Amino acid sequence: MLDSSLETSVGDVVPAPIPGSADLAETLLDQARRQARSAGLPYAGGLSPVDAWSLIQSGRATLVDVRTNEERKFVGQVPAGLHVAWATGTSLNRNPRFVKELEAKVKTDAVVLFLCRSGKRSALAAEAAAKAGFTQVFNILEGFEGELDEAQRRGGLGGWRFRGLPWIQD
Repeated sequence: MLDSSLETSVGDVVPAPIPGSADLAETLLDQARRQARSAGLPYAGGLSPVDAWSLIQSGRATLVDVRTNEERKFVGQVPAGLHVAWATGTSLNRNPRFVKELEAKVKTDAVVLFLCRSGKRSALAAEAAAKAGFTQVFNILEGFEGELDEAQRRGGLGGWRFRGLPWIQD
């Protein structure tokens, strides 16, 4: 099996593009944009974890994990993603440098997919990025862990891990 990732000079792992996937990528992005417009979202749209992974594998999008360092370390992370915290620490204080840190890692016209725990903070991050001039920012619906179930636990009602997508844990 071929390794479908590339390591950048700073150690971030970026998947290598899958040949012939450009049409599917554009279809997914166009569908998300149409749904966002009809819902009145202030950013380009939302994507399921599976569709997001398809875009990342195709080389058409960059994943940006907006969770805290603690969440990434103790809950897990996507190896193909960049990290720009939306909030920091256990009290989740808003990161005032979020946009500047994002600008240092991705271009404003890049397709950027934001990931958080449940899809809520990543929606806020997408909105802030769009307001700052990023033109193709999307929220990964369901997040990394999904919504809370009846027992107030995550991991059983959707999310990146629930969908069986690649992730690692320290």
